[in-house]
Amino acid sequence: MTCRFCGLTLPDGGEVGRFLGRTARLMVGVPDYDTYVAHRRDTHPDQPVMSRAEFFRDRQDRRYGGGTGGVFKCC
Repeated sequence: MTCRFCGLTLPDGGEVGRFLGRTARLMVGVPDYDTYVAHRRDTHPDQPVMSRAEFFRDRQDRRYGGGTGGVFKCC
């Protein structure tokens, strides 16, 4: 889509929605799984990639102190 006033190419609705969703998740402390996967494949191709469920649990444990010897931490 192109802006009728200035001629700039604007992102489509799906792209805007994905961006807003990613931003909202980051605002509440939920990292983006797709970004994690891309990073692992680019930087650590020889190591396994966590599943989406494993990733979510790991991020929760790191944020709230779950898992072994977990100490609660809010921020």
